[in-house]
Amino acid sequence: MNRIMFKSKIHRARITQAELYYEGSLTVDEELMEAADLLAYEKVSIVNVNNGERFETYLIPGERGSRVICLNGAAARKGAVGDEIIIISYTTMSDEEARAHRPTVVMVDRDNNIKEKSNSVEAGRFFSPN
Repeated sequence: MNRIMFKSKIHRARITQAELYYEGSLTVDEELMEAADLLAYEKVSIVNVNNGERFETYLIPGERGSRVICLNGAAARKGAVGDEIIIISYTTMSDEEARAHRPTVVMVDRDNNIKEKSNSVEAGRFFSPN
């Protein structure tokens, strides 16, 4: 049996741009992608904390160190600059692997700087971006 498991996330990143007339995707600072073990063109789920929108798209690497989080194409209608989002990736693994798996959690501050990185779903449980 295989299970679909939460692999990694960037928690409460702020949208810095929205580009409606761009071929769809989400642009994320390459440094943040690496911290969360995310690859270019990887499928991700996005949860908008401000408005409750949930959608799926794929990633495009943004300039390293820019802290860019940009909704592109139709996704630009799912959030506004300044909204907080959670970027989540999943993976498929065997039941045995799943029982030992620990996801990567990257917590960021209001400027999308990494505050904490861990391999525990308990990390930052009561995290405030302030």
